[in-house]
Amino acid sequence: MPKSAIVLAAGLGTRMRPLTDQRPKALVEVMGRPLIDYAFDRLAVADASPVVVNIHHFADQIEAHLAVRKQPRVILSDERAQLLGTGGGIAKALPALGGAPFFLLNSDSLWLEKTSNLLRLAQAFDEKRMDALLLLATVETTVGYDGNGDYFMDAAGKLRRHVGAGKAPFIYAGAAILAPALFNGAPKGAFALMPYFDRAQKNGRLFGLLLEGLFLHVGTPAALAAAEKAIRRAGA
Repeated sequence: MPKSAIVLAAGLGTRMRPLTDQRPKALVEVMGRPLIDYAFDRLAVADASPVVVNIHHFADQIEAHLAVRKQPRVILSDERAQLLGTGGGIAKALPALGGAPFFLLNSDSLWLEKTSNLLRLAQAFDEKRMDALLLLATVETTVGYDGNGDYFMDAAGKLRRHVGAGKAPFIYAGAAILAPALFNGAPKGAFALMPYFDRAQKNGRLFGLLLEGLFLHVGTPAALAAAEKAIRRAGA
């Protein structure tokens, strides 16, 4: 079972402005708690440690917020000098992740659950068949999402990314398990993650698992308000 994890917290959070004018998106609060704390709650249940956190935008604020944490052990991956993108940020952190499959969480990944979805990912991940196992949510049951979906999934769990017109039934819920082999041949510096998901798809090694619970897509201030309303309604 994966033990290490990376939480992506370096982004500029432009869609969340003005809430991110003076703080990073990872520290925007939902129900009085910073988003990144919810990610750490999920990782604690999965007993993940160490947790690498990449930082760039308002990096000092995230560093100070995480300094008080005793468990899990936090390793900061400093991108102050250059924002590396999702793929580049993960690739830079690979040495600290231990050379084995690891959890990936966006710092704004937020969902309501009764059973740990990260543990479900860990139980479903098969390194012999998979380079990536993505946590997915259905478009219809996601709060705060108004897009056309990200993926189609077949009966075996293999994924095909949605391109062009029309809609896909599933969206990426901002959590996954990745094998280091996903990044074989990756360059140094900044690059996006999506082409590596696409390569895994082409090789038949990109899979999905449907989230059990309610995914809260916190991308804008309006979506944040909708998420808080859903949390109150659920009594969570």
